[in-house]
Amino acid sequence: MSDSNIFHVPSQTLPSVSPADSYDAFRAQDTPLIIDNGASHLRFGFSTAPAPHSSPNLIAKYKERKFNQPLLLFGDAIDAESGAKGQAKSPWEGDVLLNFDALEHALDCAFIQLGIDAPAVDHPVLMTERLSSPLHSRALTSELMFEQYSVPSLTYCVDSLMSFYQNNRSNPFTADGLVVSFNTASTSVVPVLGGKGVLSHAKRIPWGAQQSTEYLLKRIQLKYPNFPTRVTSSQTSWMLHNFCEIAPDYPSVLRALKDPLKLRAAERIIQFPFALPVVEEKTEEELARIAEKRKEQGKKLQEMAAKNRMEKLLQKETDLQYLVNLKEGRGENKREWTNTLQSEGFDDDAALDETIKKLELDLKRARKKEVEGDDAMNVEEPSFPLIDVPDADLDDDSLKEKKKQKLLKAGFDARLRARREKEKEKEEKDAEERREEEDRERNFDEWAARLRREQEAIMNRIKDRGRRRAALSDRKSAAAQARMKNIASLAADDRVSKKKRKAGGEDMFGADDEDWAIYRKINTAAASSDEEEEYNQLQAIESKLLTYDPTFTAQHTHASITSQRSALITAFRPQYEEGDVEGNTRIHLNTERWRVCETYFSPTMAGVDSAGLGEVLQSVLARFSDAEKGRLVKNVFITGAPSHFPGLPTRLYSTLRPILPPEMPLGAIARAADPALDAWRGMAAFANTGGLPDVGVTRAEYEEWGGERVKRWWGGNWNLAEG
Repeated sequence: MSDSNIFHVPSQTLPSVSPADSYDAFRAQDTPLIIDNGASHLRFGFSTAPAPHSSPNLIAKYKERKFNQPLLLFGDAIDAESGAKGQAKSPWEGDVLLNFDALEHALDCAFIQLGIDAPAVDHPVLMTERLSSPLHSRALTSELMFEQYSVPSLTYCVDSLMSFYQNNRSNPFTADGLVVSFNTASTSVVPVLGGKGVLSHAKRIPWGAQQSTEYLLKRIQLKYPNFPTRVTSSQTSWMLHNFCEIAPDYPSVLRALKDPLKLRAAERIIQFPFALPVVEEKTEEELARIAEKRKEQGKKLQEMAAKNRMEKLLQKETDLQYLVNLKEGRGENKREWTNTLQSEGFDDDAALDETIKKLELDLKRARKKEVEGDDAMNVEEPSFPLIDVPDADLDDDSLKEKKKQKLLKAGFDARLRARREKEKEKEEKDAEERREEEDRERNFDEWAARLRREQEAIMNRIKDRGRRRAALSDRKSAAAQARMKNIASLAADDRVSKKKRKAGGEDMFGADDEDWAIYRKINTAAASSDEEEEYNQLQAIESKLLTYDPTFTAQHTHASITSQRSALITAFRPQYEEGDVEGNTRIHLNTERWRVCETYFSPTMAGVDSAGLGEVLQSVLARFSDAEKGRLVKNVFITGAPSHFPGLPTRLYSTLRPILPPEMPLGAIARAADPALDAWRGMAAFANTGGLPDVGVTRAEYEEWGGERVKRWWGGNWNLAEG
């Protein structure tokens, strides 16, 4: 595996405390204060500053344990206290500004960092709000700014329009374009004609970077349910922005990734921190002593296992002899015989014959394993002098020795029988091979076709067995439902009345032999005793075909076919050894790299009932005439941090081209120079032009008209407000 595809999760570093700016340069200067109140980051600063302060838009109230003092943590400072992370709050809930206590604390910290030490913020404020902001949110924000901070004027603007303004500074008030803004909790499409946003035709979908991060985290949790390290949202966001991309043609990408080699080449491996286990070094004497002890323990375990096998073999021989005698002693009375079978736990003669056949097969396999590599015929029979001595003539120690000799003699006799059966089986096998060779030489095509049919039949049985097991693991499958019905029938035992069952009456399951017949029906997922024999038979058939049939290659074998089917599955999530700590702390991103970003164009993939970006673009453009539509698509502008996704311009171009007339030119997709900061820079540039007093709401207007009032201007929600 190439190391170039392995990336390490960035470690959490303590934030550096930035000193407060000097406020003396801005005191009594009326320099506009620019605040980009984003759902993920709060960017703030004076309009004349080259760049804003930026911090995560989070607040946490935390009681410090050492000195037992309450702390108010803002932004990156929350990472300094592990206990504060669980109490972090954002002013935003999704795409709506609702938590104004958190907003107040965030603005307090922002003004402190700016060095504002006056009792009031005596600067005009230009502040962002979401597209089509609810009047309730705007009213409470205005109340906070005017009542708490006593700002002289407040102006609201839409961040995507200000980013468009920043990137079209040459002709900002005459530029046309179609602005696609990728925000934290939403994605919006805003048409711009003559430098003014036509917000009555703008659209927004409830899908953004936050939802994409949550969706990727869910995919990772489903893929790695037992991952040893907790994957956080911040780590998932880092993976989203660094490794995910938008496919120009999503179905074709999935078809290409069907090849496991291409899938492995396209994946990105995320290595999480891990700690190697400490191995205690031992001296050679200690290692030798441990090895000797293990050898002794292994020898004892082998003796115990051999004894258990012998006892089980004797028990099976006894059971087989009993069932054979039962079958031979069948009388003429059919009713009597049926009652005898039911009393022994068998439904009919077929069930008895199947049990006898199974016992014979098990005994045959067990004896074959016992004599594996052992030439029992060349071993002299040991003496067992106590076997024929009556128990009355023996003391306790002699009785134990007699029991041991019985087991040894039974094992010796079983090995002799197995040896004779093995020789007989070898003779039969040689005769079968001679007949098969004659058939192969007489009619090769028929011989090969017969073996292929046998191979296919065995593979189908193996496949059906796997399907049954998979079906039982799914509680909604028909097999699982039938199993639950049988279990329910056992639970509703009519032999115990409802009154007794409620009173805790005795469970009667197992008192009747029919219960065990039902148990055999519901236990269909148990491993079959014929599985090993089928695999051996399949291997023998394939070996013959590979030797004599030139048209049968290794690709036609069962192992090759199953490996081809499972290669793609294992490529999604490679399996590491149990002790490989480094490998087991890795996340392999492959199809998720494209699937997560595809949700922007198909939110239904993630369970969100919303139109995709392609449908929204078509709906927005359908509201304009062909002439206006041509002006819009000449300048398609994308902004917001997720606009950095590779492949986005190509995908937007291929999405827009089919919904436009063939003769209508489509301009190149332009990305913001700095998608994260261009909105703030555009706001600062506009504020420095001197046009801010004409579009801001003053303190007197707020007191007269209320906090919901905004003025009509090209950068705000102007045509959705009154007055």
